Amino acid sequence: MNYKIVEKESLTIVGISVRTTNQNGQAMKDIGELWNRFIKENIKDKITNKIDDEVYSVYTDYEGDFTKPYTVIIGCKVPHTNNIPNNMQSKIIPNSTYAVFTAKGKIPEAIIDTWQTIWHEAIKRSYTNDFELYDDRSKNMEHAEVDIYIAINQ
Repeated sequence: MNYKIVEKESLTIVGISVRTTNQNGQAMKDIGELWNRFIKENIKDKITNKIDDEVYSVYTDYEGDFTKPYTVIIGCKVPHTNNIPNNMQSKIIPNSTYAVFTAKGKIPEAIIDTWQTIWHEAIKRSYTNDFELYDDRSKNMEHAEVDIYIAINQ
């Protein structure tokens, strides 16, 4: 699969989270429930000081590689960690180098397929902070484009 290498400035995300693992399909269940909660509870509108309407799904706090537990945070970019709403958390993602893959098609199938490709791609992942970026290109869930940023070692 084609990808590009980019440098990205640090960003701060505020949102809701879950601890999960890819073992036995647990992540698909947990992340699906987290997305349902994000939408049902209108979390995006409850994030104070958000910079824009883009949504990030951050994969962080890895205990090892993609076969080990990690945390997922779904939220929005904010300028600082002041005024974090109750029951939400923040994550500061430092400057990093990323391999950027673009999932194209129906959500969530295109996202799942792209992640499965990433897991078998010969890139040197750092397993620090990865994220999906949902912007204007992902509004049509039948024909979406979502960039997936994978932190890599240089």
